[in-house]
Parts: sequence; structure tokens; C-alpha cells
Amino acid sequence: MAPIPIKDKIFNVGVVDWNIRDFHGYSTYKGTTYNAYLVMDDKITLFDTVKKPFKSDLLHHIRAITDPQNIDYLVVNHVEMDHSGCVPEIIEAVRPQKVFCSAMAKKALEAHYGSRDWPLEVVQNGQEISLGQRTVRFLETRMLHWPDSMFSYLPQDKLLISSDAFGQHWATSETFDDQVPLSELLRHAAKYYANILLPYSPLVQKLLAAVTEIKLDIDMIAPDHGIIWRSDPKAILDAYDTWSLQKAQRKALVIYDTMWQSTEKMAHAVASGLAEEGVAYKVLNLKHNHRSDILTEVLDSKALIFGSPTLNNGMLPTMADILCYMKGLKPMGKIGSAFGSYGWSGEAVKDMVRWMEEMKIEVVEPPVRVQYVPNHEALAQCVELGRRVGRAVKERTA
Repeated sequence: MAPIPIKDKIFNVGVVDWNIRDFHGYSTYKGTTYNAYLVMDDKITLFDTVKKPFKSDLLHHIRAITDPQNIDYLVVNHVEMDHSGCVPEIIEAVRPQKVFCSAMAKKALEAHYGSRDWPLEVVQNGQEISLGQRTVRFLETRMLHWPDSMFSYLPQDKLLISSDAFGQHWATSETFDDQVPLSELLRHAAKYYANILLPYSPLVQKLLAAVTEIKLDIDMIAPDHGIIWRSDPKAILDAYDTWSLQKAQRKALVIYDTMWQSTEKMAHAVASGLAEEGVAYKVLNLKHNHRSDILTEVLDSKALIFGSPTLNNGMLPTMADILCYMKGLKPMGKIGSAFGSYGWSGEAVKDMVRWMEEMKIEVVEPPVRVQYVPNHEALAQCVELGRRVGRAVKERTA
């Protein structure tokens, strides 16, 4: 893409990555962007860089506006390598007077790229610098989602450059929220939150409270991934408030895998019980649903019901995968149960319950185990399991 003006004399000089399909376990089936922002002022300033393979694209976009050597300052809001991967090459090409970063970012830059003769200048939370006509205020956002993370706020432009917060993994030819369907945009933003920021929800709440307390006047949020919020930044702020509180709807997920369809029959019977109680539900076969899409559904679900047959005295590898992934993301306030078929030992259900207890998912109904193929009576037990979990969902989301 060409450089795109987002404010007067402020440009997105980042790149679109149309081809990436996996982001450390997160399915980026619609690609992503690596946004970087160039501010033309008395002190020309570049905010963040891009993933290393796209270094030439970044420099090409900068050259469409100014000679890279005219850049005075580089701001590193976040050291993860999709944003800092070409920092060494950009510093070599630009020779900036100063590279601004947080104290933790300085350590991270040195750890990633070695101790170099770079003009690193550590900034503190709330510190301001002048670019000439504009100022930049730095807001420390530690663990959102790395220890080094920070925001850059330009008060004269009411612009928040928000690093990895408020973004999405979504490659588009459009740049702004009013150019795409809001429902699809929020869906991508929800997936991003569920798979990256969910463990840090208490910190998100503190951040939103701090933004309110210091009365930041924001009319545009420019994240480092995806679409820029210019027409309705309140939409994503409100969404983050809801997601970080982990407010659940009357919704349940039946998450399962199956070997010879016995556990699958049980899964559909459980879903029938949920339906009888009027609870919204989704039946998610682990062979056909990616872990990151399942976590997006977990974000607003109250109940999680897991099903797996027993294989080699344990659960199927796909179930172990989703439970391990989910445990790291720390969903809160969930209830549920488990079910599964077995041949002669039947440990899978016990294993799933143990994982649920470790994640503090309240097991509200005893799990159901069936040997070999479920008959009518066994399927009736599964329907009743769905009913009982459904009732618990309604009681706890009243």
C-alpha cells in the first residue's frame, strides 16, 4: 500500500501482510498489517517499524513523503519482532537523533539485538516531548501485552497510537473503521482480544480507568495491527470494557473430538439439552475449528462442556491442545462439565475435569461417561447433562 494520511501531516507508512496464516498458534486466516506512523513536524518522528521482511516496503513508503535521513526521532512502543524486527536496519538508514522507549523496552532491545551504539532515551509514564507544533505524551502499558509496551498520545491531534491494543489481525485495502462493516471489524477485534489480551484483563480495566481519570481527549485510535478507529473510537473502548470484565451471555459451547462418532453422538445430545432450556449454544468439533476461533467464542460464553473419548489412557491430543491453550489465556467466571466414551479404561473425562478445575471452571454437573457406543439411555443422560448446565447458565446470567 502507499502511505496513507490519517491526520494532517501524519501518515500510516506500514505494510499489509496478505499471506501470514499463523501467529504463534493464532489463526490469521485473513492476514494482518504492521502499521507504523510517520509524523511530519519540526522533529520528524517515526512511531514503530515493521516485521523484518517488510523493511524495504517501509522505507519505500517513507521515501514517498521524505528522505528517511530526515527523520529525527524513532519511537519504539513495543519490542515484539513484528514491530521491531527491522529496527537495526531502520536506525542504520535513518541515523535518528534519539530513539525513545520505555525502560523495559531498552532492556528488551538490547536483549534482542545486542548492546549497540544507539541513541536510546528512556521515557517515563506521563512524560512528554516536543516535536515542534506537537507534543507526545507516553503512557506506560506494561504487560499489554509485553513488559515494554507503551502508548504514544498526541494531544494536539487527539490521536492515540496504541501499539498492540485495540488492533486486529486483518489484512484489508481499507484503512479506517468507517470503510468496513463494523460487525466484522469487532469480530476480528474480539478474536484479537480473546487470543492475546484476555490474560491481562485486570490490567485492561486499570488502563481504561486511567484513560478516563486523566481525561484523554481521543478522536482517533491508531493500533499497530489492522484498522484505525477514526469515526467511532468509543466502540472499541466500550468493547474492551465488556471483554475485560468477561461479561458472559446465555451461551454454552460443546467442545469435543471423536474417534468413531460415539462421543460425537453424545455431544449432539448434550446440545439438545441446552436447546430445551433455551440457551444459545455452538457445537465445535476440534477437527474442524481452530483453537483461536474457539477462544473467540469462549470470550462471551458462560458454559464450556468438553467431550473426548479415551485414547492411550488419556484424552485425544486435540483436546489436550485446546485445554493447554485455554489455560494460558485464563478465561474467568466459566461453568461447565465433561463427557466422553471409552473402551476399557476411561481416563479422558477425569483428565478434562482436572484441567477444568485447574482453570477454575466450576464443574456444575457430574460428567457423563459411556462405554463404547451410547444407547438410548446413555444419550438421555447426555441430554439431561445439557439441560442441567443450561439451567445453571440461566441462573448465573440472570
